Amino acid sequence: MAEARLHYQDHLENLEKNCLGGIDLVVASLDRTLEAVQHQDMELAELVIADDDRIDGRYLEVHQAILTMLATQAPVATDLRLISALLHVMHSIERMGDQCVNISKVIPLTGHDAPVHDEMVDRVVLMGKQGRSMLSQAKKAFEGRDVELARDLVRQDDLIDNLNKECFQIAVQVGEDKDTREWAMTMMLVARALERIGDNAVDIGEQVAFVVTGLFREFEDASRPGQAPLPST
Repeated sequence: MAEARLHYQDHLENLEKNCLGGIDLVVASLDRTLEAVQHQDMELAELVIADDDRIDGRYLEVHQAILTMLATQAPVATDLRLISALLHVMHSIERMGDQCVNISKVIPLTGHDAPVHDEMVDRVVLMGKQGRSMLSQAKKAFEGRDVELARDLVRQDDLIDNLNKECFQIAVQVGEDKDTREWAMTMMLVARALERIGDNAVDIGEQVAFVVTGLFREFEDASRPGQAPLPST
């Protein structure tokens, strides 16, 4: 019985490592995506799209392993809480991979000679770097069960949101040239996808709090930005 329990715990630990390793895959994809945006590199964008199969494969692998564990081990209490959180984390990882793909798909729309405005590109790249930092912090918070570090993701996400607003202001003032406006609208799609990656990183942080406390609460009420959500009744 003791040996079986030890094997079960090892399996659960490996499952968590495999899941959180998906964050590293997203970071690598995001790095390539940002480089493709900066240099209008269509070949690199195509690589990001093709390589998303690795993230999808990790999602399916972890998902199947969780279903198998639920069926064969009947985990309870804190273990069941962790497994539930890993399902949510893996879903967020898969969605972030999709956002990198969405960005890469719009890069070719403006062509190699797009009328690039450095001011807009600089902000988009800052959004991406901030998202990358949030992903690393979300992983560290989950590994350490650090709720305060997880909650700090909200503050960092505010920086991404503010940059997104700045991108919008640049886009509406970018000029009357049709090609320039088209490029600016494309970059707004990029900024929106990066903003969603920040949100997904916060979602992972919320799962840290769930694992530690057993209660799920959004860190911030989306309907009232800057305010904590009302307690459930």
